[in-house]
Formats: sequence, C-alpha cells, structure tokens
Amino acid sequence: MAINETVSIFSSASLAVEYVDSHLPENPLQEPFKNAWNYMLNNYTKFQIATWGSLMVHEALYFLFCLPGFLFQFIPYMKKYKIQKDKPESLENQWKCFKVLLFNHFCIQLPLICGTYYFTEYFNIPYDWERMPRWYMLLLRCFGCAVIEDTWHYFLHRLLHHKSIYKYIHKVHHEFQAPFGMEAEYAHPAETLILGTGFFIGIVLLCDHVILLWAWVTFRLMETIDVHSGYDIPLNPLHLIPFYAGSRHHDFHHMNFIGNYASTFTWWDRLFGTDSQYNAYTKKMKKMAKKME
Repeated sequence: MAINETVSIFSSASLAVEYVDSHLPENPLQEPFKNAWNYMLNNYTKFQIATWGSLMVHEALYFLFCLPGFLFQFIPYMKKYKIQKDKPESLENQWKCFKVLLFNHFCIQLPLICGTYYFTEYFNIPYDWERMPRWYMLLLRCFGCAVIEDTWHYFLHRLLHHKSIYKYIHKVHHEFQAPFGMEAEYAHPAETLILGTGFFIGIVLLCDHVILLWAWVTFRLMETIDVHSGYDIPLNPLHLIPFYAGSRHHDFHHMNFIGNYASTFTWWDRLFGTDSQYNAYTKKMKKMAKKME
C-alpha cells in the first residue's frame, strides 16, 4: 500500500473519531475543568505551572494514594486482605520511610522537576486548552508510557538484583520485606535516578501536551503504590488493565527477593521465566487453601 494511501486512511479515521466525539453529549465536568485550567494559565507563568504545579501534583497524589493503605492497619476488617499477615506494619518503619521520602522528593526529584519547564519549551509542548488531547488519547498515551517504563524497569531492576551490586543500591528498597504503600519510592538516590529514567522516556517520546505529564504521574503513582500496598483489595479498577501484575505479584518479589521484576505488567517475567517461583508458590498456596476447606 502506498504511503499516501496509508496517511489518507489514518487521517480519515481521525476525522471520523473527531466527528463522533463532537456529536456526543457534552460532558458536564468539562466546563468547570476548562474554567479552572484557563484560570491557572491566566494567573501563573509556564515555569510556575511546570515546576511548582508538577511538584504539588506529585506530593498531593502520592500521599493521597498512600492514605487508604495507611488507614487499613487500624481497621481489623481489612486484615483479611493483607497479603503477608504475619508481618504487620509498624509506625516506626513508616516514620523512617517518611523521612527518607522527604529527602528523595525534595533533594533528588525536585531538581529533576525543575527541568520540566525547559523540556516543554525545548520541544514546544503546548499548555493551552484548545490543544489539550481528548481523554481517550490521554489514556492511550499513558498506556504507551507504562509499556515503555515497564520494559525499562524490568531489565534495570533485574540488573540491580545482581549479586555484585545489589547490596550497594537496591538493598535499601528491600529493607522492608512486607511492603506498604508509602514504601513505593523508598529507595537509594541512585536507584531513584536509574529506575526513574524509565518514567521520562515515554514522556520524551509521547508527550503532546503538558497535561500528559500530570496524567502519567497520576497513573504511575496509583500503580506503584497499589503494588506496594501489601493488600489485595477486591474490585480494584486497576485489575481491568490487561496483563496488570497487581499487589500479590510484587509483594512476592519483596518476600522472595528473586523474580517478578517488572513494575506494571506480567509479560516480561512470563517471557523470561522469572515468575516461575511465584507461580509455584501460588499453586502451593491454592492447594493448602483447598485442604483447609
């Protein structure tokens, strides 16, 4: 098929989607969001939005997503959903984790966030409402970012487990054998930079509006805090994502230290067989549960 014909087909498909979208009933939430977005643009500079806006989004969402898991430890009913029931959370460990997080967030991540404005300027990333992508395009690009980050995370994470370097860097993250949500970004500064690189690769390749930065941050924080939560909650909407690993998959990694290296999806572990111990353990637990019935 000729290139021009291919371009024509994709252009027609895009126009068809836009036509259908324009004839759908107007979303009642769109107007308030539009007004709030334009208010932000009219009252703050691009530098303030990209830098301090991104910092506030990260900090607010991180601790907001951590809050349910933190509260679960005080609710007896939720104990049945805890994966490693023999290793309860301790306020001492959570306080230690919180102090390290503050250092990582403001001494490691904040300097990186300060480069957001220059990134958007260099690549001419728009801020205006008129060029904001549709919600389904945001979801598609976030999924693309997740696939890229997951691939980077699998191979670099697996490398960090190599016996020659594990004790120098990644051992910090494994200090708590039973993970809890706040521990998601508890790591050696070098690991924050090494594994964090995967977060930015997708942004560099796929970002077409500053809103994608915040949408991708939202998804990534929601996912990483979920898999570190230590709880397997039923009716979790993240389980609707194809090949989503989930909390049990990553909890086993913290308990076993070997295998299940991917951050979000299961395909790399399945392809390279690094989920074999997890699969054997899962089968064993199911047999034991049947015997107890």
